Order: sequence, then structure tokens, then C-alpha cells
Amino acid sequence: MKRVLLIYTGGTIGMMQEAESGTLSPVDFAELGQYIPELNQIEAEIDTVAFEKPLDSSNMDLSHWQNLAAIIEQNYHQYDGFVVLHGSDTMAFTAAALSFMLNGLSKAVVITGSQLPIGRVRTDGKENVITAIEIAAAYRGERAMVPEVCIYFEYQLYRGNRTFKYNAEQFQAFRSPNYPVLAEAGVHIKYNENAIRQIRSESFFVDDRMDNRIAVLTLFPGISRHIVEAALSVKDNKLVIVRTFGSGNAMSHSWFLDALQQAHDNGLILINLSQCRAGAVQQGRYATSRGLDKAGLISAGDMVLEAAIAKSMHLLGVGHSGENFKKLFQANLRGEITEWRQ
Repeated sequence: MKRVLLIYTGGTIGMMQEAESGTLSPVDFAELGQYIPELNQIEAEIDTVAFEKPLDSSNMDLSHWQNLAAIIEQNYHQYDGFVVLHGSDTMAFTAAALSFMLNGLSKAVVITGSQLPIGRVRTDGKENVITAIEIAAAYRGERAMVPEVCIYFEYQLYRGNRTFKYNAEQFQAFRSPNYPVLAEAGVHIKYNENAIRQIRSESFFVDDRMDNRIAVLTLFPGISRHIVEAALSVKDNKLVIVRTFGSGNAMSHSWFLDALQQAHDNGLILINLSQCRAGAVQQGRYATSRGLDKAGLISAGDMVLEAAIAKSMHLLGVGHSGENFKKLFQANLRGEITEWRQ
């Protein structure tokens, strides 16, 4: 029988609505079977551990990512898979961060949550938890079916660093437009084995170094010069992700390109990432992106914003810069980018 560790960080899924007052209070996850009795029918041994203080995922930060990675590291050899219960708002950021922190991963780390509290009659949380545990415990012989960090939500299993939350009201809250689903749960769980990353030969270890001295600049028609220049001149900042239009295009005003060039010359790393949630940056294809190419911007290809942020923090935290940073940022490290698009 496989062993699965359930890690509760907080979020909507871990709430029970009190009958009299209607208020929501955290569930005692030591008594998880009381709320999801179907867990007793799963052919897996399930243990639980919870953050000392459950978080609303909007408060998730680097220290919490590092805490999660440490829990997985401390328990890695005692369990066959891991399920992380997490608020949906920043779930994709956490999935991306963990994908870079966990090196040589050969077991499933499935992150899930819900749109309705687990104590509500119509909750989506029960199915999400049950199936996430089944996926974490799924093996073919000695090999985990999904040896990577992923998100399970509303019958779909996504690669974690390819995913973003797009809907706050429907149960199908996540999308992964640039990469196919890893599995789909119906009567049976059907795995898309061609899309699942293969286990690498290296041993498992955690590298939780992250540097959050980055900023995101979202362009829009009519953006003022002082906003752009302020974003590019923040003291001690190391990197700016510039969210451009379409396939990586931006205005060609001389003041704008001069500001980018000056920032680049001053040592600031600049990333070109499209505001479009599907497709990829094709820097230099149009005249309006050739100036960005000359100014030294690095194409993010088809990465989602969440992955670009986590990957930037990780590479900076490890100490990469210059051409080495560019090479690694555009390399496919954890399945987060399609290299042929570069």
C-alpha cells in the first residue's frame, strides 16, 4: 500500500461552515476522514500535516514556499507521493516555485484546493482531494505515474508551472493553454503519458534559494514615461518582467526604447513576456519588437507569468546573471517552456 502525505497550508478547501452562525472556521485535518469518509476506501495510507497557522493564499510568500519544500524534503523517503491543499488564488505561483525548488523529483506533488469550503454541501473540494490522493499514490511498478509538481482541479491534472487561475466563480478555475493536460479524471483516470515528464537520473534534493528583487511592468496604450522610468530604476532591483502586447510587441517611441537600453546597460535584466495568456513571444518578428531585441530583452517564449516570476526568483537566488542567466531562463528546466519557440 502506498503512503501519501497530505499537507494543509490553508485556503477555502479547509473551511467548515458552522450551522448556527454561518461563519467559516478551519477544519481539524487530523480528523479529515470525518469530512471525507470516502478516503477510507482509497488504497493508500494517508497521513496529514498542517501549517501551524493556516494561510489565506493571498498571504503566501517566499518563506511559505521554503517551508513547503522543507516538509517535502523531510518526508521524501517516507512517502510515495504528496498532496498539498492550498488556496486557489496563488496556487499556480506556488506550483511554479516548487517545480524549481524540488530537484530530481521522482514522485508526484499534487496541489489542489476548492472554490467552495469542504463543509459546504456542493463543495468541489471532496472530489479534488480524493482524486489528487489517488494520483499521488498511482504507480506503474516502481515508477510514479506523474513524477512532477502538478495542479489537480475539476477533473483535470495540469503541469504546475504551465498553469494559471482564470476564473474565480466556476469550479473549472485553471487553464494551461500552452501545454496539454497530464491526466483527465472521468470514470477512470486517463494519463497523457506523452505529456508527463520522465524521471531524471539525478538524486532528489531541495534548493530553496529565491531572490525576490524583481518587478513586473505591464504596458498599456498611453502609459506615461515617468511610470516606465520609475519601474526601471527601483533601487537594488535586479530584474523587470515587461508584459508586452501580442507576440511580444511594444511601442517604438524613442524615450521608451532609450529607457530600456539605459536600464539594460546599467545591469538590469529585462524579460519580454506577453500579456496574452496563450501563445508565445516571438521577439523580432514585427518591427515593434525589434527595438526590444536591440535593447537586450530576453524572450520568455510561451511561459506563463507565474512561471516566469518563480523561475526568475530561483535563477537570481542561485546567483546567475548575464549571459548565463539568459541561457538558463530560455532553457527548458522543468517543462515550463517550449524551447522550439525560441
